[in-house]
This record gives sequence, structure tokens and C-alpha cells, in this order.
Amino acid sequence: MTREELPSCPVAATVALIGSKWKLLILRNLLLRPWRFNELKRDLEGVSQKVLTDSLRALEADGILTRTLYPEVPPRVEYALTDLGRSLKPILDAMEAWGSSYQKRF
Repeated sequence: MTREELPSCPVAATVALIGSKWKLLILRNLLLRPWRFNELKRDLEGVSQKVLTDSLRALEADGILTRTLYPEVPPRVEYALTDLGRSLKPILDAMEAWGSSYQKRF
């Protein structure tokens, strides 16, 4: 997203960048280690190939993750967080803590 496209509210800007269900789950996984496309597809039950591809491309375009193509046969592609992407860890940790606390209410 360009600066002009971002909402002026910081919370809305964060939601615009990472607010979709699949982007958050991709980030959760990538905080652990780099992942290959098919690993993510298998782990994220219910995500379509198109939505996963679009989400990964958007996160890459926004500087949150990198896509590394290894010149092997067959080609291998890995996705990993950038420093900017890793800076989202406290946000996801807070979401996990809140979600865990909420689940314990029931």
C-alpha cells in the first residue's frame, strides 16, 4: 500500500495491512520459521490457492515478508518475515493472549 492509500488512523492502517483472517494466520506461521507455499496451504485449512497467493503477494508488496526462489530442480520458494514483519510479533502475541483468555470464559 502506498502512503496515500493508508487510512490516517493508525489502527485502521494496521487492519488494512494485516487484518484479514488469512494474513494473520500466515504471519502466525511465519513467526515460527520460513515456510514453503504448499506447507502453508496444508496448514491453513480452508484457504484457497488464489487467496493464499494473493495474501502472500500483498504481504510481500507491503514489505512484511520476502519470497526467496531457490534455483533448484524442482524450484523451491520460501516465504519469511522481514524485520518489519517480525515487528508484528507483539501484536500477534497480544491477540493470542486475549483469545486464550476469552476461550477460558466458556
